Amino acid sequence: MNAGYDHKSTVDEIRQRFDADVERFSNLETGQAAALDSPLHIELLTSAARAVTPNAQHILDLGCGAGNYTLKLLQKFGGAAPTQVTLIDLSQPMLDRATQRIRAASPDSQIEAVQSDVRAFDFGHEHFDIVMAAQCLHHLRGEDEWDAVFSSVFRSLRPGGSFWIADSLEYGRPPVRAMMWDRWGEYLKNYKDAAYRDQVFGYVEKEDTPRPLFWQLAKLKAVGFADPEVLHVNSRFASFGAVRPG
Repeated sequence: MNAGYDHKSTVDEIRQRFDADVERFSNLETGQAAALDSPLHIELLTSAARAVTPNAQHILDLGCGAGNYTLKLLQKFGGAAPTQVTLIDLSQPMLDRATQRIRAASPDSQIEAVQSDVRAFDFGHEHFDIVMAAQCLHHLRGEDEWDAVFSSVFRSLRPGGSFWIADSLEYGRPPVRAMMWDRWGEYLKNYKDAAYRDQVFGYVEKEDTPRPLFWQLAKLKAVGFADPEVLHVNSRFASFGAVRPG
């Protein structure tokens, strides 16, 4: 990780938290419930990926967790589901659960599960038709890491392939940032209670370094993606994507 982020969690500390939290990420109906509109993000992102890249054969799920996004995407394709699925996650228990669930739902798919930090993963060149990254890129630190990962994803896609992101956001103006945090905090408190809100805020402050939406959209264009599309935004959470030109 970059200098200047020493106060943030290490990769190993993040991995350990996710190792112990598999069940919370294993519900396709609720998704990651701490994120606003999580089921809607899953629905819109996978629908867009299916519509934009209808002949996909190889998908990559970065930070796959327990596999919710891949499961939903395979459902969208139905009998024409991609034959190859590559899963990347820091957590081996998450990968094990994702593999188990995807194999049960799509027994004909070839599944490769790789325990890796996305910053260390060898994306290769023109391997994939669809790349998804749900609630994982906010762990990237300095701008150089964002540049490197976005560039690697671009190179890894076949021409016409698409990259789809669902993630948390930051806001630049302090009053807007405070307002959005308050809105999210109220949601978390109503979902469970104030203690749960404080628990989530605690690990987010320790682990996460999200970036503003328009900053990420500009990064996508800078590495070569064409005409990013924003699917949904609610306070601190958004889903969006772009296509590698054919």
